[in-house]
Amino acid sequence: MNTEQVSPPYVGMWVTKDGHIRHELLTNGRYKESRGDRKDAYQGSYTIEGNHIEYIDDTGFTADGDFINGVLYHAGMVLYLEK
Repeated sequence: MNTEQVSPPYVGMWVTKDGHIRHELLTNGRYKESRGDRKDAYQGSYTIEGNHIEYIDDTGFTADGDFINGVLYHAGMVLYLEK
């Protein structure tokens, strides 16, 4: 389990424009992903190095993405930090 604390600008709720996909990046290196009406559909840990994020969900599935100009590009999706 990742116990390193993560700080802004990455911590918070990242959302697709249509609001269907929501990634909540927590300060303790954990995340929760909701899809439509499926709250917490996926959960796991993440690490950030520079502007690159690596996800590993609790089932072992891995994914990654990049933060570019305040936008998260992940698995063909574009997510924006919710204000």
